[in-house]
Amino acid sequence: MSRYFKPFARLFVLLACLFGSAQAAAQSCSGRFVNPITDVCWECLFPISIGPVSITAASGAPDTPNPSSPICFCGSPIPRVGLSLGVWEPARLVDVSREPWCFPNLGGLSLNPGVPAAQGRTASSGGDGAGGSVWHAHYYRYPLLDWIGALLDLGCLESGGFDIAWTSELDPAWLDDELSFLLNPEAALFANLPAQAACAADCAAASTGLPLDPLFWCAGCQGGMYPLTGNVAAHVGGVQASLLAAQRLVFRLHRLGLAFGTSGPAALCATYPMPIMQKSQYRWQMTLPVPATTPLTGCNPTGRSSVFWESLREVPVAGESFGYLLWRKRTCCLL
Repeated sequence: MSRYFKPFARLFVLLACLFGSAQAAAQSCSGRFVNPITDVCWECLFPISIGPVSITAASGAPDTPNPSSPICFCGSPIPRVGLSLGVWEPARLVDVSREPWCFPNLGGLSLNPGVPAAQGRTASSGGDGAGGSVWHAHYYRYPLLDWIGALLDLGCLESGGFDIAWTSELDPAWLDDELSFLLNPEAALFANLPAQAACAADCAAASTGLPLDPLFWCAGCQGGMYPLTGNVAAHVGGVQASLLAAQRLVFRLHRLGLAFGTSGPAALCATYPMPIMQKSQYRWQMTLPVPATTPLTGCNPTGRSSVFWESLREVPVAGESFGYLLWRKRTCCLL
């Protein structure tokens, strides 16, 4: 297990040496490292399935459809025979913060690399009477099951070390709705009342089961998925708004070809390009400021209402940056 953390340790030392000068506003960057024992809802791992048969389940955490046959074939020209396995894996971490270059899931590390980035805000913090909120976000590779050797190294799960895969401060389109529209012009199709009204059905579906993947422009009860930026016009609360920013980030990475399809029959032999994110492929668990460690609060499908679990999870001053553990459904052919 230690060999996976050595690259992360070297990265941390390098960052500390290069960007050791913290910002003057470092006090506003808070956070801590995720404890894999106490901060992770391990029941979100379930159900584990072999073909259509599921083994155990997590309360309130519906599963996606699985292959109809327990037997699968991969490889060519002579295919190999295996078992169709389905499992939910903790694969990614997401930071959401108003402070640029603030990394809550890295212990509240605040860097000053010399790259200017706009200050985030909420309606209450802006002081100009404007509504909505603005968030920065970061995306980490976090193959936790591989690190701890869980499931006896099935060969299906993602391997590797901890890595910062994406930061919003280096993306010029993240806080620019107009520039984002040039990259995702389909947003114009959903900027109307009927399209937004359909999101109510997605909200209801996600809150009682799985989200409606055909309504890809909806983020359920959090709001609209477009624009694919950190600008949240309908800010209800810090949890709702930060969760929407995190979900937009993952959708954006799918559009950029940096996130892939990992569930369903098409993923049995390999991951595949998924430019339109299937929302049902993911579950969201808060890690910061207050971890949600039970299935009813931590195994949330994309778009599920945060009203059920957000109470006391936004802490003034010390807990206004948020961290989320992203659980991903993995379907693979165990050879």
